[in-house]
Amino acid sequence: MTQQQASLPILGVIAAVGAAICFSIIDVIFKFLSGDYPLYQVVMLRSVMAMVVLLALIIPLEGGYGILRTRQPRLHLLRSLAVLFANLCFFTGLAIMPMAEAVAIAFATPLVVTSLSVLFLKERVGPWRWMAVAIGFTGILIIMRPGPGTFQPAAILPFLGACGYATLHVLTRRAGGADKAATLSFYPTLGFLLVSTLVGLTTGDGRFASSDNAGLEFILRAWIWPEPQDWILFLTVGLAGSIGGYLVSQAYRQCEAGLVAPFEYIAMPMAVIWGVLVFDEWPDGPVWIGSTLIIGAGLVSVWREARRSRPAPRPRPRPRSTG
Repeated sequence: MTQQQASLPILGVIAAVGAAICFSIIDVIFKFLSGDYPLYQVVMLRSVMAMVVLLALIIPLEGGYGILRTRQPRLHLLRSLAVLFANLCFFTGLAIMPMAEAVAIAFATPLVVTSLSVLFLKERVGPWRWMAVAIGFTGILIIMRPGPGTFQPAAILPFLGACGYATLHVLTRRAGGADKAATLSFYPTLGFLLVSTLVGLTTGDGRFASSDNAGLEFILRAWIWPEPQDWILFLTVGLAGSIGGYLVSQAYRQCEAGLVAPFEYIAMPMAVIWGVLVFDEWPDGPVWIGSTLIIGAGLVSVWREARRSRPAPRPRPRPRSTG
């Protein structure tokens, strides 16, 4: 193994940690801004910032604007719709429920990927991964606490977001590595920009907002011109979005999924820290138990996937007998 090959896992791990930090920053800023600004406005300003970074820095470094040409436009459209749905559900849930709970439920994504890979990719899933799926969904139920007086309907939103992100990952697999990481980041960002602008133009006066429903209020409240100090937050969330998306794509391109995934789960303790420091939200016992089950099941599922996809070692040639 050359020194360059040996450095790839280290670079991939660094990229995964950087992506987890970026996504955690996005979560806390989204939740912080959700008290004043509508979702479409946060998404639009974030997308503008992210698009500038992609076009001015990341795409030129990846090979130039020619990489934006793709032979799979329909697939990129479906990926964009999936991630739009995922963001709508997750960030709406994040705005109206404790941060650690929303992030923990969203970590169901690897478990949903396992289920969707059977339906749409015709992949074979063994008993270990099905057991991980069952344990993970048990953790989700513990956090959601279904039952009279304990169930929080908003908890469904992060789970639907996880389904959207899982669909995105399955569609990315279908892409077959034909497009570069910057290309995969560009089209969803473009989708965010177009849809959020359209929603802003049609609902920006707030006439469809409902004060009786916290979720609809967050999605459809009137456009507010940002305060000067908030522009720094919008700029930060745009930079974190473009850099985080690029880093996570590079991490999975350079390393096996089984090596990258554990470092993505750094976002869970970071969510707890942000929740305590910024929003004074302390997770209770069911959240800790459910989070442990979800993360453990997700890691088992990713580990089994990495083992399944690893090529079998070639048999060593037997030495010839000299006798």
